[in-house]
Amino acid sequence: MEVKYSVDKNNLYVYLFGELDEYSARESKNTLDKLIDVHSGVNNVVFNFSHLSFMDSTGIGVLIGRYKKLKRLGMPSYIQSPSVSVNKILQISGLYEIMPKI
Repeated sequence: MEVKYSVDKNNLYVYLFGELDEYSARESKNTLDKLIDVHSGVNNVVFNFSHLSFMDSTGIGVLIGRYKKLKRLGMPSYIQSPSVSVNKILQISGLYEIMPKI
């Protein structure tokens, strides 16, 4: 799992590459928390999943945890460009109800 990011127009874009599962969850969580802490003044956080090939329930847990952290900071979060398989997991989990797809 690789995490990259960019900041544009006061929005933090987070790009996840590879698989977000039980093997990558801890490192991904720590990386995402550091990014959020460093960029805590942005208006929005957009998680781009165009290069995420797989996600399991552990990955959903990572996202829910980041959503809660961002909500406490008053920063809305969104999901962008999920693959077909990741989109299906996100729909089934109901995650789009709290992190809308844009």
